[in-house]
Amino acid sequence: MPHLLLVDDDEDILSLLTTFFQKHAHTVSSAKDGEGMFAALKEQAIDLVILDVMLQGEDGFSLCRRLREVSRVPVIMLTAMADHTDRVVGLEIGADDYLTKPFDQRELLARVKAVLRRTIEMSVSQTSSETRPTLCFAGWRLDVARRELRSQDNALVLLSGSEFDLLLAFAEHPQHVLTRDQLLDFAHGLSHTAFDRSIDVQVSRLRRKLEDDSKNPSVIRTVRNGGYIFTPKVTRG
Repeated sequence: MPHLLLVDDDEDILSLLTTFFQKHAHTVSSAKDGEGMFAALKEQAIDLVILDVMLQGEDGFSLCRRLREVSRVPVIMLTAMADHTDRVVGLEIGADDYLTKPFDQRELLARVKAVLRRTIEMSVSQTSSETRPTLCFAGWRLDVARRELRSQDNALVLLSGSEFDLLLAFAEHPQHVLTRDQLLDFAHGLSHTAFDRSIDVQVSRLRRKLEDDSKNPSVIRTVRNGGYIFTPKVTRG
């Protein structure tokens, strides 16, 4: 049974979603704030976090940003704001999906299942790829089996699951123009539904981690009316 952690300061929503997910064969824990969220993550094996943006005190964006510094646990964010800017912010700080209130509980369940399915697929892929080589490019090393990115000085760069999948898609198809649709197909961790331009958001996040000047990118270049091209030569270690 997947174990979900609901983070919301609205008792009614917590009660409603807890009952709903338990009826659909999920184990559910809950927290009202960041302190409770991190305590639950430390004490229990959580498979996915459903995190409300509009929390009293530290908001969901800040909590997701802090969580991404220490964990890759999948996160679906909930918000009462329909502004696309909020969606972009949520994706940029590492959320795996984003849903606007009010929402149909069945849609949230479908989103949860989709994110968990991608997580399982990535885990299986990691297990089956233990013999796959490390991909090296522009001083970076991408360890496929461990799903780790390391810099030239061996510093670990934390990537979300979707960021890793996107970077792997680029590294496995270097010096070829890839359309957004192709990248969505190659990088199974990316959501087709989270945001229409989710690829652009993910590429922007990767650029900030890979390049000193993300405004003048040299590793991942935009091809007008085409998509993106990963420019470095890639070697297999």
